[in-house]
Amino acid sequence: MLVGVPKEIKVHEYRVGLVPSSVLEVVAHGHSVIVETAAGAGIGVSDFDYEAAGATIAARAEEVFQKAEMIIKVKEPLAEERARLRDGQVLFTYLHLAPDPDQTEDLVKSGATCIAYETVTSPHGGLPLLAPMSEVAGRMSIQAGAYCLEKAHGGLGVLLGGVPGVDPAKVVVLGGGVVGAHAIHIALGMGADVWVLDRSMDALRALWRQFGRPLNTVYSTRAAVARHVLGADLVIGGVLIPGAETPKLVTAEMVKQMKPGAVVVDVAIDQGGCFETSRPTTHAEPTYAVDGVIHYCVANMPGGVPRTSTFALNNVTLPHVLALADKGYKEALQDDPHLLAGLNVHKGDVTYEQVANALGYPYRDPLDALAA
Repeated sequence: MLVGVPKEIKVHEYRVGLVPSSVLEVVAHGHSVIVETAAGAGIGVSDFDYEAAGATIAARAEEVFQKAEMIIKVKEPLAEERARLRDGQVLFTYLHLAPDPDQTEDLVKSGATCIAYETVTSPHGGLPLLAPMSEVAGRMSIQAGAYCLEKAHGGLGVLLGGVPGVDPAKVVVLGGGVVGAHAIHIALGMGADVWVLDRSMDALRALWRQFGRPLNTVYSTRAAVARHVLGADLVIGGVLIPGAETPKLVTAEMVKQMKPGAVVVDVAIDQGGCFETSRPTTHAEPTYAVDGVIHYCVANMPGGVPRTSTFALNNVTLPHVLALADKGYKEALQDDPHLLAGLNVHKGDVTYEQVANALGYPYRDPLDALAA
């Protein structure tokens, strides 16, 4: 199979679909790889590094899309990239389709087979291709929040950990999954007063065991969310419903009642965000204010630390890339129900139920779509 790796074009997105060591593995399996020139520049990897691993360098993205049978990316394809997809081509990347009707429409029209990293499952019930980026984003959310809390950046002027004789900031984490756990780890390490809300008692017990008494755990209800959000200096939105649009846990009315200069970091923005006042931002212009509350809603947070993020992502995507290339996409998907869970669009059909429900498409069972 000829595998293509274009350069990412989202604003301030420096990650890349395959690193040279992954290219070397793909080539060792008998496949070919074509990489757009400077695709790895943002993580300190040169065209020479890719050539040494066995890749061919393409001068333009159009050449990569035109030649490759399978495209490996990081972020969802933008409109100009979607226009280059063709019938029968495989796209393997993050998609986040539920809150994105334009992208979904274009992918359906393309006839391509589109497999989303974020809905691939594991035998243990997790989301292994999403997990490393959630780990990065969770940790970054506290860094970003602490920065935004500084007065010069619009915040309250509060030091996250306080100092002797002065209270630390109150950090409220909505969601006790991977994002939440890593946000908690950093926030507690910085000395903040940390509260986590979740509807899963198993998740809360696990976090209690992991972090001990310094962490405050709260069962999430509407009343609990309102009470803790209104008293928070920093709120982290780490809620995820796999493949579906994120519920709006924090209403515009709640935001209006928060402290002026408080900060919200909506890590869930890729799936629509869990604050009613959230809208996607970029690393170029990461924040905006609503009713005096600073919103940080960067839709590709891990892109801010692209070298760490790219290598962490390749660690988990490479086995699936090899399976798709070695077996062909049909056999690979049919053999592995966990990879099959990543199939969102196939030859004009929406094959992920939550996306179909969110956007009003008829749902087609993925195995039925592949058989057809």
